[in-house]
Amino acid sequence: MALTGVLRPGHVQIRVLELEPAVKHYRDVLGLKEMARDPKNKRVFLKGWDEHDHHSVVLREADEAGLDYMGWKVDSEATLKKLAGDIDHSGLCQDLEWIPEGEHPETGERFRFTIPTGHVMELYAYRKIVGNGCGTDGDDMNPEPWPEGLFGIAPHRFDHCLLYGDDLDGTVKLFTEVLGFGLAEQVTAGPEGKLMIGAFLTCANKPHDVAFIRQPVKGKFHHASFLLGSWEQVLRAGDILSRHKTSIDIGPTRHGITRGETIYFFDPSGNRNEVFSGGYTYYPDKPVITWTEAELGTAIFYHDRKLNEAFLSVFT
Repeated sequence: MALTGVLRPGHVQIRVLELEPAVKHYRDVLGLKEMARDPKNKRVFLKGWDEHDHHSVVLREADEAGLDYMGWKVDSEATLKKLAGDIDHSGLCQDLEWIPEGEHPETGERFRFTIPTGHVMELYAYRKIVGNGCGTDGDDMNPEPWPEGLFGIAPHRFDHCLLYGDDLDGTVKLFTEVLGFGLAEQVTAGPEGKLMIGAFLTCANKPHDVAFIRQPVKGKFHHASFLLGSWEQVLRAGDILSRHKTSIDIGPTRHGITRGETIYFFDPSGNRNEVFSGGYTYYPDKPVITWTEAELGTAIFYHDRKLNEAFLSVFT
């Protein structure tokens, strides 16, 4: 299918309590590549090995852990302007502003807005392409399947976030009716199953690019997820995390929702990470998969079919 409009998740900026322990975790254990530093704003920029754009993960030292914002790459400057106008006219968002070119290194101007669940989102059209290290002298001529020198877990790319917030209905309306996302899966509750308590949204052909869970909070961060190539690599990630004495939350296991194979763990500031593989191909004509609250254990943890309360209640 032709991808237009919003192409993919482009970046996530995560607040960490101490920058250097966080960099060690994301660079040396998770295996992202450090690309740049911003000493003035206490930020470090990183990327997965198979991402061609300059960066996708930003760590910012702060007094409280959590999510600063999530960014989305769009297909053109014209689309950026159009969607900015559409968001403004929708009346669904607050705190609309333009972030100037260069505030992120090698990145054009960004349009920032706060969605109904209280999360800050951004759209942008340009980021310098630096390649994935598989080509010849930086181009894509006769590439190798992977670069030399991978280390740590070495995910292919930043993939998605799961976020907690109160106004799930307004956020789903924004993503589906204004930004053009599809609803791949949902979780429902209530006597007649009409209350949506979870939404898994996609802008491409993945099971989800972002997911939201209804909670009586604003702007909370459950996890950032990174893609691996196989179930075997997820198991290997568990070995690496144990070797580095990283706090493991759940897994390795499988989801019912999205069919992904997964392991969850924490960075030194308490932010949850996930690495996963698998899933299915989504197309816009695919029926929405619905999970009921009664089967939420199976939906989240397919192998043991039981809910883990800490998994649901711990977030930053």
